[in-house]
Parts: sequence; C-alpha cells; structure tokens
Amino acid sequence: MENFKYNRVILKISGEALEDDSSRLILSATKLNNIGKLIKTLVGYGIKVGVVCGAGNIFRGRIAEEAGIDSIDGDYMGMIGTVINLKAISSILNKYEVPNLLMSSLEVEDVAKKYNLNEARKAYDSGTVVLFAGGLGRPKITTDTTVAKRAIEMNAEVILAGKNGVDGVYTSDPNKNKDAKFIKETNYQYVLDLNLKVMDKEAIELLKDTTVVTRVFSMEDLENFVKVIKGDDFGTTIKKE
Repeated sequence: MENFKYNRVILKISGEALEDDSSRLILSATKLNNIGKLIKTLVGYGIKVGVVCGAGNIFRGRIAEEAGIDSIDGDYMGMIGTVINLKAISSILNKYEVPNLLMSSLEVEDVAKKYNLNEARKAYDSGTVVLFAGGLGRPKITTDTTVAKRAIEMNAEVILAGKNGVDGVYTSDPNKNKDAKFIKETNYQYVLDLNLKVMDKEAIELLKDTTVVTRVFSMEDLENFVKVIKGDDFGTTIKKE
C-alpha cells in the first residue's frame, strides 16, 4: 500500500474556484466535476477528507457594504452561500459514488444535517467525506476560522489551502509588489508577527499551538493536492513554532 505524507486532510476551497470564468454563472460544471474527481481520487487512496468552502462566487461582503445591506445579514447570506456550494459538491460526489455527509452549522434541515461534532468525527474517521457548510453558524466568523476549527475537531493533520493566482505565501502581495519574497516554510507565530495575509488572525491563533499543518499552494492544477499528500515539497508550509 502506498505511503502518504498526510492521511487526514481538510480541503479549503474558495468559492471563486467554483465559478465559471467565461460566463455569469456562479458554478462551473467543469470545475465542480474536477473537484469531485479529485476527492474521489483521495478517498480511493484511503485518505480521510473534509471540505470547507467559501462563497465568494455567490456573495461578497463588499456587495453588502455597497448595497447598504446590514453586515450581520450579509454574513448570514455568505454562510447560506457555502451551503449552496457544498450541496453542489455533495451532489457531484453522489454521482461519482463517493460516500459523503453534508453538515451545516445553520439550520437547513431539508438540505443538510445540523452539524454535530461526534457524528461528523465518526463519519470522517470511517472514510466518509464530510462537507462542512454554514461556517460556524454565527456572524463575524470567516471561512478561515471555520476551516481551522474543523481541522482541529477532526484531528486532521493538514489543511490543504489551494489558492488562485498565487503559488504560496509571500512577504507581501506578489501581484502588487514585484519585490515580494516567497516564503518556503514558516510558523504560525511568524505569520502573526508579520501580519501575513494567509488566514485571518483568529484562525492563526487557533492553529498556532496545535500540530495541524497548513499547506498553501496553487490550485490551478488540482493534481497539486495529490502531489502534496504524496510528499512533494512545493508551495508554503506553515506549522507550530
């Protein structure tokens, strides 16, 4: 049996990674199916998989600000957006006959089961893909904090944070500063000290004293997720100090 660097993973997928670049549709059929195939591959290797997804393809905070929508209402709209995205991923996984459990921190009982730690952990440990929707069910909490908390709760080894348009962590935004320096490996405290825009502060605070590793890399090629769990050393690695 093949050995892997990581066997218990949480995938962090941005909502933007699901949208159709060539149209005004919030979801791309090709991208959804490719993510489904990726997860099927990981499960086929015996990897335990959890998924947290953003909702930037459906709703962004700046829309609420520009429209005059109450910020709390906007946060709930974003959480509902994650339910939509993960319901789509769940349906694709069903098509590929990948056992999965969609759970939401928000009450949407006709769509997803209410999040329960023990049930989620039992499913995850059994090899069922657990899809964590609805954030943490409360406003003012980001997808970053959600993925950190779920990774800790599932005793995951690693958060696989695939990024669009960047291949890892830099000292500043490489798209804006040509002198930005790539960071190959670092620790959570350093990320906090330099205020690097990898995850929000609350997420880093949750992770900094745990054994959970965060790997940041480009997801332009979804095969990168497989390469990382097999031990390929690319992108940025963040871990406990």
